[in-house]
Amino acid sequence: MSQHSADPAPDTALATIAAHRDWWRDAVIYQVYPRSFADDNGDGMGDLEGVRSRLPYLRDLGIDAVWLSPFYASPQADAGYDVADYRAVDPMFGNLMDADALIRDAHAQSLRIIVDLVPNHSSDQHEWFKRALAEGPGSPLRERYHFRPGKGENGELPPNNWESIFGGPAWTRVPDGEWYLHLFAPEQPDFNWNHPAVGDEFRSILRFWLDMGVDGFRIDVAHGLVKAEGLPDLGSHDQLKLLGNDVMPFFDQDGVHAIYRQWRTILDEYAHQKEPEGPSSEGRWRETGGRIFVAEAWTPTVERTANYVRPDELHQAFNFQYLGTHWDASELRAVIDRTLDVMRPVGAPATWVLSNHDVTRHATRFANEAGLGTQIREAGDRELGLRRARAATLLMLALPGSAYVYQGEELGLPDVVDLPDEVRQDPAFFRGAGQDGFRDGCRVPIPWTREGSSYGFGSGGSWLPQPGGWGELSVEVQQGVAGSTLELYRTALTTRRDHPDLGAGESVEWLTAPEGVLAFRRGEFVCVANTTGEAVTTPVYGRVLVASAEVTIGGAEAELPADATVWWTTG
Repeated sequence: MSQHSADPAPDTALATIAAHRDWWRDAVIYQVYPRSFADDNGDGMGDLEGVRSRLPYLRDLGIDAVWLSPFYASPQADAGYDVADYRAVDPMFGNLMDADALIRDAHAQSLRIIVDLVPNHSSDQHEWFKRALAEGPGSPLRERYHFRPGKGENGELPPNNWESIFGGPAWTRVPDGEWYLHLFAPEQPDFNWNHPAVGDEFRSILRFWLDMGVDGFRIDVAHGLVKAEGLPDLGSHDQLKLLGNDVMPFFDQDGVHAIYRQWRTILDEYAHQKEPEGPSSEGRWRETGGRIFVAEAWTPTVERTANYVRPDELHQAFNFQYLGTHWDASELRAVIDRTLDVMRPVGAPATWVLSNHDVTRHATRFANEAGLGTQIREAGDRELGLRRARAATLLMLALPGSAYVYQGEELGLPDVVDLPDEVRQDPAFFRGAGQDGFRDGCRVPIPWTREGSSYGFGSGGSWLPQPGGWGELSVEVQQGVAGSTLELYRTALTTRRDHPDLGAGESVEWLTAPEGVLAFRRGEFVCVANTTGEAVTTPVYGRVLVASAEVTIGGAEAELPADATVWWTTG
């Protein structure tokens, strides 16, 4: 059993959580994919106790909050995004006592906890769905999902032509002849959000976890809950746009916003709630600080994304347009300007993200030529990819708003692109269409030590094989080493937190720069990013705060290497 930092923290640390009421406006939020982060019990699968044991590492990294991917009771048909019980922890990750201990320990170290919520669909092993199947056509429980008779002479055809995100029809026929809708895997039937019981249930689920002390929710498929009236057929669409980059009758329907306005009233009730500091607190309480919602909303435009973060709805929405932008100055400037412009009128912070559990890590994306999308099967130029990834991270962290970091990117981890087919577990891989099905490459357990079983991930191996040499990218190897990617992140995050002109905000002042170079000012802070493959000469803007590569200064000019970013302070 790992040693945990359970000692009571000083009152000053506890007060940090409540001190910043709008903490989410400039927060750096670190995504933990629990099964691949740290394994405490040695079964080869990461768990909540493993996450808890690594909280000091996350605190020292300089982040503000931890977002946990699903750990609920689940058959794991889609890595936990098929939930059988929203109020239970899957045994592979631990139990509710482990979740409670993790939340308390995180708070004691001034870290907030955000949990994934999956409201678009449940598992086919959810009690509602199992009873709906057992009771047959006409069962009231079938109305909580989308059950329909089929088309054709004997109902042998699906009710409409919708396709699953994972490939193939979005409908599965059950033995009694009816069909049910699943926008993802067949094991993930979609809820019918027109049924009042669904809304009642999720409001109860929100309160359950808020009462346990979580600081917010990342809403999975936030754009998908409401379907167009009558479930009309798709028109002529490019199926590669199914994730929401085109107008679809099952995504980004206006009706979702009424749901989130209801949810917001619940969260606001908890904004100033007090919770006990612990079993030995002798009646002392502390303010919990603001709770937040974060939307995973794939929409056709950033303007549509902004609808989710109006003042009475959600707090943040992932900026997928930025994630998919190439390492190109003009493209980056365009999406930065557009994002800030559409978020400003609704008063919401912009968000910035480069990697997550669904896309190829940006150290590998940037190692390949532009235009290959966000799921790439080639290793590319590893050195080039890492150089660009470091530069892109400094650019992202310099922008006004909130930033998201995916576990292991602070180590410069690449995607594992050569996993054998027999070890892959991404359900999209087995569907033969839809998403590429290569998300396993970004989910390989991260290395903590140079040697040892699974490079310190745990004592029992790892659920996905780690590549040889993984230990040379480990925390142990990089910690304290000047110039390492881990220390670059630590320095940048500390600087971001301490510098008065970084973090929250709604605009940047663009400066004149050579072609292929981005330069902007925020008060006494200046960021310069060279996206070209050649060194460029720029003005010296003062003192160097952080740089992704060595900057050469000569008099009033500085030479910035290829694919590099530097932070200056003019004060």
